[in-house]
Amino acid sequence: MARPILLAVDDDVSVLEAVVQDLRRQYGNEYRVMRAASGQAALDTLAQVKDRKEPVALIVSDQRMPGMTGVEFLERARDIYPDARRVLLTAYADTEAAIRAINTARIHYYLNKPWDPPEEKLYPVLSDLLDDWKAGYRAPFEGLQVIGNRWALKDHTLRNFLSRNHVSYRWLDAAGSDDARKLLEERQLSPEQLPVVLFADGSALIDANPDTLAARVGLSTQAAQEFYDMVVIGGGPAGLAAAVYGASEGLKTLVIEPEAPGGQAGSTSRIENYLGFPTGITGMDLGRRAHMQATRFGAEFLTQRASGLRIDGQYRFVQLADGSEVSSHVVLLALGVQYRKLEVPGADLLTGRGIYYGAALVEAAACRDEEVFVVGGANSAGQAALHFAKVARKVTMLVRGPGLSSTMSKYLIDEIERTSNIVLETQTQVVGALGEERLETLCLRGPKGESRVQATSLFVFIGAEPGIEWLPPSVLRDEKGFVLAGPDLRQDGKLVEGWHETREPFLLETSVPGVFVAGDVRHGSVKRVASAVGEGSIAVQFAHQYLAGF
Repeated sequence: MARPILLAVDDDVSVLEAVVQDLRRQYGNEYRVMRAASGQAALDTLAQVKDRKEPVALIVSDQRMPGMTGVEFLERARDIYPDARRVLLTAYADTEAAIRAINTARIHYYLNKPWDPPEEKLYPVLSDLLDDWKAGYRAPFEGLQVIGNRWALKDHTLRNFLSRNHVSYRWLDAAGSDDARKLLEERQLSPEQLPVVLFADGSALIDANPDTLAARVGLSTQAAQEFYDMVVIGGGPAGLAAAVYGASEGLKTLVIEPEAPGGQAGSTSRIENYLGFPTGITGMDLGRRAHMQATRFGAEFLTQRASGLRIDGQYRFVQLADGSEVSSHVVLLALGVQYRKLEVPGADLLTGRGIYYGAALVEAAACRDEEVFVVGGANSAGQAALHFAKVARKVTMLVRGPGLSSTMSKYLIDEIERTSNIVLETQTQVVGALGEERLETLCLRGPKGESRVQATSLFVFIGAEPGIEWLPPSVLRDEKGFVLAGPDLRQDGKLVEGWHETREPFLLETSVPGVFVAGDVRHGSVKRVASAVGEGSIAVQFAHQYLAGF
């Protein structure tokens, strides 16, 4: 396979040579560096490599060029290689134009000239962008293949698990792919054995599920040690932040996450109001970056499901779904929340067969040129609607309230209004779902009464609830099941019954000393990625204070 291309564009020969040399010195072993002396020459080059089906990872262009500015060139280059990362080189006087270009040309970054030393001002930015590109790039396929049925819950669950764990695979629909039928015939497999995972070594996993597949694709399912300083339950933003800060500060840290780093936020199609990402970032990418960061500091990740918690003196034992357990001095509950289920006739039967909770990004390609329905009026629903609008013929948002202004950020509302194939249906609820093998019809109740519409895909965002029934009763919760901590453990001015320590509970400490909580599962938390990250990092400081008391 040809090495991916890095293209440098500048009409100033000396500057162009400097860019090329810096790119080759840092990235020459993995990428092929090409150059062009004008915007038009660069467009011709991109057209040629497109014809040869060669990948382009990064385009770096100067702004001030005769005939075509850098912004104009990058905007046109986007049509040829939409996934390539685009960087604008500017003088300080062009900074305002560069900022505008983030929205108009959808550039990913701008750099002021000069960029010396490149080790500080150039390579960190470009390496970050190239990591993003590699995470989304799919090279000509030579690896794992999944054969399943689009309308089967098992198949959807398996594909979602692989995608969110960034495991590269090719999916083949057994009902509509000649390649799938041929592969099944060669291995004498029947539709009843789906989903089937085929590996590059010729082996196959029949009736596959995430638990049986995790170890085969390189995910850790057994803890390396029996004891840790801190066990974090949940790999969402709060848990990942705790892993980064805990491991970087010398705590032996284990993160237990049954699905994939990123938690519920990992299924978010785009987060646009998180500090430091002016063009937005997918929840999946945010989870990937944080996972890499925590791993680099030495945090260990375990693909398992916590099933119990028991206390024995100063030790806290977390029981796992496979029957094993790990112990620690400190446990952090960072489980996040689960999407609330749609409680209408037919919804349970059709979950994973046309009804999905969260953005279900793995289903986006299958929804091309179809009509997609989105239920909910909060930010997550708006982000999903905008994401599906890129591929679907039409996206219909079903909102129970009179509008979006009280539940959704204004930047999302404005973007939805500008998107011609998104239709907003207010004061409308789903009251039923019909279909045999898959979703076929939605029953709606709106201002004009009840109606039925044909539908193949419904994505649900109607709030969230904690899924922590397995915690012992000693971990106190509010009436909705969210965990109480810190000041919330006082009732009528007195600490709750069962707290036997002579000190006050730490801010994020639960009713069980040494067991902390952070993120959405905490009573009274702000349901935002930034606040979850903040709580996860703060919890580590309280863990240090708790450990200092031993």
